[in-house]
Amino acid sequence: MLVKGPRACFTRPEMKSERVSYDCITPSAARGLIEAVYWKPAIRWRIDSIEVLNEIRFDTFRRNELGGKLSYRNAKGALKSDRELYTVATEDRQQRATMYLKDVAYVIAAHFDLTDSAGPDDTVEKHYNIALRRLRKGQCFNQPVLGCREFPAVVELVEEGDAAPVSFYAGSGERDLGFMLYDIDFDHDMEPLFYRAVMRDGVIDVAGAAQGVIG
Repeated sequence: MLVKGPRACFTRPEMKSERVSYDCITPSAARGLIEAVYWKPAIRWRIDSIEVLNEIRFDTFRRNELGGKLSYRNAKGALKSDRELYTVATEDRQQRATMYLKDVAYVIAAHFDLTDSAGPDDTVEKHYNIALRRLRKGQCFNQPVLGCREFPAVVELVEEGDAAPVSFYAGSGERDLGFMLYDIDFDHDMEPLFYRAVMRDGVIDVAGAAQGVIG
């Protein structure tokens, strides 16, 4: 897939109050993009590689945000008791900065495995053809985003025989991007998993680096 957009923010979890993006898209964000196009319980998408096409550039903005939000429990209680429920924005306003990526473009290679939820009708060919058709038509279950909901992504299929996009970092050698979020282990208390992202000539071998994932 070719994924691009004018802005992106793949937030570092160690930054608490301010949003600071990683240098490029994380494997979990890449998986979220393709799941927005096509996902079923019978399949599990795996990211093989990420190619960074554009130069890594950052920019910042600052905006007013609310420090909290109304909970479902309070809303449900207010509905039952017929009492007013509201937030005074001027009393809960906070200024937060965001360091985001400008003009991003990635080529993401991925495959899927069948899960334990797959039935007798869930064949690899069936899901592969459905995913191809949805990518070609630009269909999606929800809007693909580049890290944050306010940063929509354009997702296109790179067909066999298409002219391969050229990375800004082609021929640049090796660049260590440090430890990045790999994914969230939902089977073990949503434990975050990290991997060492090394970019070689613009390409990150996610499948190879996944062997060294740490919690």
